[in-house]
Amino acid sequence: MTADTELLLELRGVERTFGGERRFLAPRAPTIHAVNGVDLELRRGDALGVVGESGCGKSTVARMIMGIINPTGGTIVYRGEDLSQLRGAHRRRIYRKIQFVFQDPQSSLNPRKTVREILQAPMRHLLDLTPAQREHKARELMDRVNLREEFLDRHPHEFSGGQAQRIGIARALAVDPEILILDEPVSALDVSIQAQILELLQRLKDELGLTYLFISHDLAVVDYLCERVAVMYLGRVVEQGSVREIFEMPRHPYTHVLLASVPEPGQQRPPRLELSGELPNPSNLPSGCNFAPRCYRATERCRVEEPPLAGYGIDGEHRAACFFADDPQPPVV
Repeated sequence: MTADTELLLELRGVERTFGGERRFLAPRAPTIHAVNGVDLELRRGDALGVVGESGCGKSTVARMIMGIINPTGGTIVYRGEDLSQLRGAHRRRIYRKIQFVFQDPQSSLNPRKTVREILQAPMRHLLDLTPAQREHKARELMDRVNLREEFLDRHPHEFSGGQAQRIGIARALAVDPEILILDEPVSALDVSIQAQILELLQRLKDELGLTYLFISHDLAVVDYLCERVAVMYLGRVVEQGSVREIFEMPRHPYTHVLLASVPEPGQQRPPRLELSGELPNPSNLPSGCNFAPRCYRATERCRVEEPPLAGYGIDGEHRAACFFADDPQPPVV
């Protein structure tokens, strides 16, 4: 992905907090810092993976992009348009170009609707098509995701998890989007089915020129599908760059730990590089680097000063928020 490729989506200083409201005759609810100053760019044809352990804020980022929840700080811009400022018909036109694929394929499909109705509903609201054109497009979509046309008359409960996810992907494609936000789209599936869905997503990206923001906790999946990756910890991006650079030479201690947790073929014992301590409370974040309380390299400076997300390498595109990023060797264990 070259720097001059068209910029589609840009996040700048995005924040999201929950709670903090005052309740009648009760103490103020604690403020949960879910996302803290996230910067991301998504260019045409890109496949950006966002990874991190549960609770790091990656799904909250996806939901803010989709407008399901609004950011409490920063901006999310699509082609020069601030998404939080969109209203009415203009909002619908913009969000036609950004579609979402959910984690649980079964619960994301209306059990009362047939597949035909599920696929044609977004077309009816967002595309100017005749009934005959909608029917033709629904049949095309089924072929594109490798499902038989006769399945159009069935209901979601009649399908396996992998088939249901194919229907979810077809629904997202029904309005000809530019960007797909994929939130853990294969984590609820068996491993063999995961491989089929990932192969489908790769083919669709190539055939349709799609751009992906891929939310996952599985680094092996990200390695297969994505060209770039952003690593999140406790609401912040702590490292980002190309998949190759980060997998071959991680510069943040947290990324070292994530990569050490990936099982190796033939490995007889779990890796010895592990996190110490508990995840800090998001309503009472530590000063300095958020990772310092669990980091094997933390110094006093780390506990009082927050490291910037600085660039490293030849082109500076590999970025890490760590005072030790110039010495990216893993610890001796």
